[in-house]
Amino acid sequence: MRRLTGRVAGARVTAVFDVDTARAATVAAMAGAASHREADDVIDDPAVEAVLVASPGDTHADLVLACIAAGKPVLCEKPLASTSDAALKVVEAEVTYGRRLVQVGFMRRYDGGYLGVKTALAAGRIGEPLLVHCVHRNVSVPPSFTGDMSLTDSLVHEVDACRWLLDQEIVAATVVDVPHSPLALPQLRDPRLVLLETERGIVIDAEVFVNARYGYDVRCEVVGTTGTVALDAPSTGVVALEGGRVQALPMDWEARFGQAYVDELQAWVDAASQGTADGPSAWDGYAATAVAEAAVASRGARTKVDLAERPGLYSGESLP
Repeated sequence: MRRLTGRVAGARVTAVFDVDTARAATVAAMAGAASHREADDVIDDPAVEAVLVASPGDTHADLVLACIAAGKPVLCEKPLASTSDAALKVVEAEVTYGRRLVQVGFMRRYDGGYLGVKTALAAGRIGEPLLVHCVHRNVSVPPSFTGDMSLTDSLVHEVDACRWLLDQEIVAATVVDVPHSPLALPQLRDPRLVLLETERGIVIDAEVFVNARYGYDVRCEVVGTTGTVALDAPSTGVVALEGGRVQALPMDWEARFGQAYVDELQAWVDAASQGTADGPSAWDGYAATAVAEAAVASRGARTKVDLAERPGLYSGESLP
């Protein structure tokens, strides 16, 4: 809400809902907005022209379906749905509606570092891409982070970024067992190494380590036939002293991707003002969820990604 009201042009928050109704009312008052008692009341409010969904992942699909039924553009945080079947229903509903209304919150596409990699690849500066190295490390995760969420909630960022960078679908996933950190929560297998294969044979190795402790660290390098291109993170400055060089690392996503979230919201607001959507589509949300499902099912064995046929609504886009 602070970003929409203070850093994004053309937006005004008019209604808010949260299950913590007292907190929702406090937040709504900061923007002079109404506080509703149900999520559907926000979607149905005539004063609301577009909807941002940032609730728990297992509620996303139903809320996005309600937005499509109401004909309102919606920015849905990732994942689009907790299962590929539910995500596919969103795709089918949008296709039936006849035009794009859904943008999925894969904000890395708006990050300067990732955009630099994308530009280099599009210009052919490293020749043909052959393989991709990805790292996704968090300081820690809360106790509510359970089971395979490192795949369904964290890996999906790498999945979407690589589909976008390479302009290819991912067709198979293999989770490789590695020693697990004794500092990780008991219910987690952490870290995890995932091998992904694209439709043209490019291999992606993605390390997901959600209890790395030392800092928030996201990396991406694409290796090509004539060179490589790597993600450049914003500089935090370097201190040289006592025979060494020290560079600070962010401790969470805010410092690393804060501007990407602003730019993502601006793109969404600009598109929503025209009654449409920008950036990652419902199809992208569906494809990322399908890959995460294959990774969860892998258990060390190569597992194919089962994708439906891509509808014509999305065929006019690159990937995307």
